[in-house]
Amino acid sequence: MTTLILVLVAGAVVGLALGGLGGGGSVLAVPALTYLIGMPPAEAITASLIIVTLTSVTALAGHARDGNVVWRTGLLFAAAGIVPAMLAGTAAGQLPQAGLTIAFAVVAGLAALRMLRPASAPASGEVRPVKAGAAGAGLGAVTGLLGVGGGFLAVPALARVLNLPMRRAIGTSLLVITINSIAALGARAGTGVHLDWAVIAPFTAAAILGAWDGKRYAQRLSGNTLQRVFAVALFAVAVFMLADALI
Repeated sequence: MTTLILVLVAGAVVGLALGGLGGGGSVLAVPALTYLIGMPPAEAITASLIIVTLTSVTALAGHARDGNVVWRTGLLFAAAGIVPAMLAGTAAGQLPQAGLTIAFAVVAGLAALRMLRPASAPASGEVRPVKAGAAGAGLGAVTGLLGVGGGFLAVPALARVLNLPMRRAIGTSLLVITINSIAALGARAGTGVHLDWAVIAPFTAAAILGAWDGKRYAQRLSGNTLQRVFAVALFAVAVFMLADALI
C-alpha cells in the first residue's frame, strides 16, 4: 500500500509538471522510479518513457484544443534534433556520467536565469523554419549528450530563442516531447528490459490526471508569471542534479 501511494503521488507530480509547465517528465520520473520505487536505472528509464509518452499525448490534446500548439514549428524543431541526439548519445557513452550530470545542471541553471530576465523583443508566433531547425538541432545535441532535459530545455528554447509566447512554448514543447519519447521507445524496443506494469499503470494514470490539473492551474496564471514559475522549477531541478552529482 505504501508503494502504491508513492507511485500515485509521484505520478501526480510528473503530470502537474508536464501539463502545467510543458517539461520535467523524465527529469522527475526517473529519480522517482529509481529512488522511491527502487527500480533499476535501465528499467526506470524505459518505464519513464512510457509514462511520459502517454501523459504528453494527453496533455498535448488539451493544449492543442486551446490553440497553444504551433505544429509546424514543433515538428521542425523535433525532426531537426533526431540525428544530433543520436550522434551526441553515442559520444555520451565515452564520457563520465557525473560530468554529464553537472553539465546538465549548469545548462539548466543558465536557461532558468535567462528566462527570469525580461525578453529583448515581444513574443510572437512567427518563427522562421531555418531558425526552428537550428534550435531543434542544438537542443537535440544537448539532450542526446546529457540524456535528460528535453522538455525542461525545450520550453526555454521555444520561448526565448524562437520567441514564442509562453503558453505556446509549453504546448509546442509537449509535441516535441511526444515525438522524442516515441523515438526513444522505438530505439529501446526489443532490448529485453523488464517492465513492471503494476507500477507503470497507476503511475501513468495519476500522471494523466495530474496533467489535466496542471493545465487548468496554468491557465489561471499570466504568461509572465508562468514563465517565472517555470524558471524557478528549472533552477530547482538544476540544483538537485548538481547536488546529486557532487555528493
